[in-house]
Amino acid sequence: MGGPQYFFSGTVSGSQAPVSVLGRGGARADAPEPLQVLTTLDEVRAASRRAVSGAQRLVSIFTLDLEPALYEQAAFLDLVKRFLLSHSFAKVRLLTQRAVPYTSPHKLAAMRRRLSGHIEIRTLNSQYAARTSGMLIADARAIVYRAQVGSWDGVAGFNQPPIAKLYLQEFDEMWIASVPKY
Repeated sequence: MGGPQYFFSGTVSGSQAPVSVLGRGGARADAPEPLQVLTTLDEVRAASRRAVSGAQRLVSIFTLDLEPALYEQAAFLDLVKRFLLSHSFAKVRLLTQRAVPYTSPHKLAAMRRRLSGHIEIRTLNSQYAARTSGMLIADARAIVYRAQVGSWDGVAGFNQPPIAKLYLQEFDEMWIASVPKY
């Protein structure tokens, strides 16, 4: 019931330098960056901000309860707001294990009330209740993943479509099964 467990493969590095290679027709295309190991709240915050800042269309977040230490920070909220207001058809999907009332004091929930067409929050279907991970996926290209939501240990991958798409498929499956309560 806990869902499939995936393991990241490839080089893991603390380097955040962008890597580029020549793409089709000699045009420059970004190559996948080495995965970054995350061990602290500050590292997870920075990786989450970086993923959102590179998003163009969709940010999907799976979290226990909107994790205020991570997602209720002014820098993160400003990036989400900028993302939603500067991209046509931009959307943020928040999938939580605990219900978030429409009148919740969480700042992301309040932002949802102001930008209702752009932010949707759903409560996880009980069939996935054993899930213990937390993740943020941006445009099926970037992923910030923690196997245990109670820990800051995890990995981040930027310009990692194969990995991000794998987790986005899992997120979409949970999202579809989790009907909005309001």
